[in-house]
Amino acid sequence: MPYKDREIEKQYFTIGEVAAQFNVAPSLIRFWETEFEELRPRKSKKGNRLYTPQDIDVFRTIYHLVKERGYTIPGARDMLKQKGPQLKEKIDVIQSLEKVRGFLVTMKKEIEALHKAQG
Repeated sequence: MPYKDREIEKQYFTIGEVAAQFNVAPSLIRFWETEFEELRPRKSKKGNRLYTPQDIDVFRTIYHLVKERGYTIPGARDMLKQKGPQLKEKIDVIQSLEKVRGFLVTMKKEIEALHKAQG
């Protein structure tokens, strides 16, 4: 039986990696840690923040509420406390739909380009 490579997933991400993923400053992430009790990454012995994929999901939810939906920080905090799990599911669906939309827009442009080339 041939050896099958397993895809290795990172268990921890640095604050710089998380900031780059969301195109925000690391200072914003540190600030939101003080504002949202749900966002509490582990810290290494040196004091560096280590974010798990679950921490990133929480950050994604906060980012969606504050940056994309325009909630205030207290409003986002209340929403997280009231509808945390439901909210994550909604955000996952929205992100999936955005990916599908992006794919469809790309396909439409390619089809239009083919029509122009033939016509």
